[in-house]
Amino acid sequence: MTKGKLYGVGLGPGNPELMTLMAHRLISAATVVAYPALAGGQSFARSIAAGIIPDTAREIVMDVPMTTARAPAQAAYDTGAAEIAAVLETGTDVICLCEGDPFFYGSFMYLFARLSAEYQVEVVPGVTSVTACAAVAGMPLSARNERVTILPGPLPEDELRRRIKGAETVVLMKVGRHLPKIRRIFADLGLTEHACYIERATLPEQVVLPLSSAPETAPYFSMILLTKGADPWL
Repeated sequence: MTKGKLYGVGLGPGNPELMTLMAHRLISAATVVAYPALAGGQSFARSIAAGIIPDTAREIVMDVPMTTARAPAQAAYDTGAAEIAAVLETGTDVICLCEGDPFFYGSFMYLFARLSAEYQVEVVPGVTSVTACAAVAGMPLSARNERVTILPGPLPEDELRRRIKGAETVVLMKVGRHLPKIRRIFADLGLTEHACYIERATLPEQVVLPLSSAPETAPYFSMILLTKGADPWL
C-alpha cells in the first residue's frame, strides 16, 4: 500500500485571509488534520483555519504543555508523530496546521524531524509574523544591503545587548515575559524611540505602539521592531 503524505501547512500570522491559496486548497479537502494545542486549552492554529476544515475531517490534537522544560513538549510531539504515522501507513494524507511558517520558529519542525525519514513530507510556506508585524507597523525591514537581525527574547541579557548594539534592523520575537529585560536594554542603548511594539498582528485585537508606550506585560504573540538611522529607502 502506498503511504500517505504529510503536509506542513503554514497558516500565516492569524488573519485567515492571509492564508495562501495552496493552504486553503489543502485544508478544504483534508481527510485528516493535525495541529498543536495548549495542553487543556485551545489551538490558535485551528482557530485560523476553522472556517474551512471539513466537518467530516478527523482531527489529531497534540496537547503541548507551555513550559520551559523540553521533555514534556517532546513527549507530546512523540505521541503526535506516532498518531500521524499510523494514519500515513493507511495511505491517507495528513494536513498539519502550522501558525506562521512551518520552518520559521515553527513547531512543525519537531514532527518533520520525527517523520521525514519514513514518509513523504511537503512544506507549504506561510506569511511570517515578522513580515506581518512590519506591514501593520508601517516599518520597512530592509533596503539595499541592510542587514536584518532576528533575535528571540529569551536570550541572556548580555547576549541580547551585544547583538542589538551591533545590528541595523532588529526583530525581537517571543517577547512575552521578557519585555522588562528588553525595555532595559533598549533604554540603556538609547534606542527606545526607534522601536515599535506589536502584539497579535493582523487579528482584531491587534496593538501597535511605540515601545515607550507599550503595556507593562506582553503576551507570547508580541514582537518589537527596531530600525536605526535614516530611512535607507528614500
